Amino acid sequence: MATRKRSGSGSKRQFKEKVVQIYECLLKGDDVSQHNALFWDEFFLLKPKVATLENEIQKMSVEQLQAAKPNINILFNQCVKILDQQNNIRVAYGMLTLCTLLDSLSKTAVENQIDAIEFLSGFENLPDQIQKLLTLCQTYLEGDSLDTVKALCLKLILILTTGVESINQNTLIEYIMMSPLFDCLVNLLCDVPTRQRHGYDVVLIITLLVNYRKYDATNPYVVKLSILDDELALNGYSQVITSSLADFCNQYNSEHAEQQNASWFSSLTNIVGNMFVSDEGGFRTQQVRANNALLLALYEAIHLNRIVISTHHM
Repeated sequence: MATRKRSGSGSKRQFKEKVVQIYECLLKGDDVSQHNALFWDEFFLLKPKVATLENEIQKMSVEQLQAAKPNINILFNQCVKILDQQNNIRVAYGMLTLCTLLDSLSKTAVENQIDAIEFLSGFENLPDQIQKLLTLCQTYLEGDSLDTVKALCLKLILILTTGVESINQNTLIEYIMMSPLFDCLVNLLCDVPTRQRHGYDVVLIITLLVNYRKYDATNPYVVKLSILDDELALNGYSQVITSSLADFCNQYNSEHAEQQNASWFSSLTNIVGNMFVSDEGGFRTQQVRANNALLLALYEAIHLNRIVISTHHM
């Protein structure tokens, strides 16, 4: 009797989704759009695989990055170009791809001790593209776009702002400083539903930009925050800080109460367990560090804006 040939796990070919195959070809330097004028329109209808793109970029050597730079430049430009379309899916996928690309390049640059800004500076028409990108972000943030798109716009601005270990060496921030983004961010804090969804990122962006070369030159964000007198905006700013810090304090108090209410046996068990595993302290330290930005935001508001102090917004 004939036996059926079994395909062992070693011989089984792993299926790769189309978008993953495109990532691999792009980063190898292949011409992915050859003979297909609609390639990029079709590409941005494919759901991005964030983890895959991150892994593919972060495992590249400096030499491989340099070899793939023309294609990375093309991908960057196509992401910016697709954001100008009215198709919500393409815009969201383009923004997500761009966030992943820039974030991964920044992390890879740090790991390989190369200058991320210098790498990006080799991109064709980078100043024009960054300015266009910021204009598009502002348009989506001010318009009736999807919350997902607004969240990605804010994430992108955060990535551009924090792409270098030292914020003062990040020359990309100069483009943000020249844009009318401050008023756009402030307006987001005035609307309650928008503030509840995006307020944390907005306050974080403002705080980071206020601290860019704060003592070296005139920082427009320092000036604008110090003279801000919009009651709704200041109230929204303070609400974000108060709410986030209150959540952290409530969580701490809840955990502390649970520990106090535990039986003596549970307490003894925890003590013995903590002799060998002491992750809790490290986790709590991480929680505190996660709120450092809000504490800094609180300091900047009180330090710079006289209205915050006089009207006790905090």
